[in-house]
Amino acid sequence: MKKEANRELHASIIKDELDIRRIIDEMISQSEEEGALVMFLGFVKGAVDGVKVMKLKFEAYEPLASNKLAEIVRQESKGCKDVRVFHRVGELNPRDPIIYIFVSAKDRHTAFETAKRLLERAKHEVPIFKLEVREDGEYWVVGDNRRVKRSELGSGKRM
Repeated sequence: MKKEANRELHASIIKDELDIRRIIDEMISQSEEEGALVMFLGFVKGAVDGVKVMKLKFEAYEPLASNKLAEIVRQESKGCKDVRVFHRVGELNPRDPIIYIFVSAKDRHTAFETAKRLLERAKHEVPIFKLEVREDGEYWVVGDNRRVKRSELGSGKRM
């Protein structure tokens, strides 16, 4: 995505970690009337329901995933100067970053509420599939705290 009417909007599906400090410094340096920058970082859990997680595999249905993420950023960025959302794909280990959301706005209420809406919509609307590899097997993550054991779905393509 690009600058849009004196605003910076960005959405990307990425493989590698980001330099968070660089992004924050860049966003603040471009601020004029903004007084709030909210950053959310979601990361891989080390355990779920007391069971150790070895890795989380992410696969995006492209180009639909990138297009949907960009659409969400455009729709939810009203009142914000700079909005950037990045979602990682590939095999991630516990404590590895998954999703980064940065929102710069004139006030904290707008920044926090925008970041919250972006997160919820990205989690529920962007076609990114998650396979959780745990000590007790592999589970498709199909919603907030809902998991389906991979073996229950029959044999299919391995990620």
